[in-house]
Amino acid sequence: MEILKKRILKDGIVKDGNILKVDSFLNHQLDIVLLTQIAQEYKKRFANKHITKILTIEASGIGIGAIVAQQFNVPLLFAKKSKSSNIGDDLYTSVVSSYTYNTDYTITVSKKFLNLNEHILIIDDFLASGNALKGLIDVANQAGCTIEGLGIVIEKGFQSGGNYIRNLGYDLQSLAIIDNMDNNIITFKS
Repeated sequence: MEILKKRILKDGIVKDGNILKVDSFLNHQLDIVLLTQIAQEYKKRFANKHITKILTIEASGIGIGAIVAQQFNVPLLFAKKSKSSNIGDDLYTSVVSSYTYNTDYTITVSKKFLNLNEHILIIDDFLASGNALKGLIDVANQAGCTIEGLGIVIEKGFQSGGNYIRNLGYDLQSLAIIDNMDNNIITFKS
């Protein structure tokens, strides 16, 4: 998706540890026009799939997930990173390791919102090692859902997550795949 790649090159900031900051438009401050274009692209790419729900993870996935859900006219469900007192005890859970925060956390999804009749499109902002996606896939599988596809805005193609998920047989669609960020220069896979 060329408009996304141009925006990454214009506003993305490479930090130590292979971190790409895109908080000016994707995961802190949100460029709604760009997110709408991203959501429309997912609608095209998954047009032949029967999607009944969008599944993402808090917090960065919620913004893009909501606009994708609007395109598909289906609910958005997000996995919580901490259990609140009002979510109840009937939960699907999975442990996720965060590369960015260097910690493990347990994601939770209420069983009343996810069931075996669901056809899920999983959406997230980044894919690096794939831990968040693995957790979301685990939760969806616990519920017996059909995973119709996975949509990632930015994939770090030089890390293992994308290949791992694709080797599991899932339809993974990344809109921008970064090949390299050495010397603060971002290059994309063609």
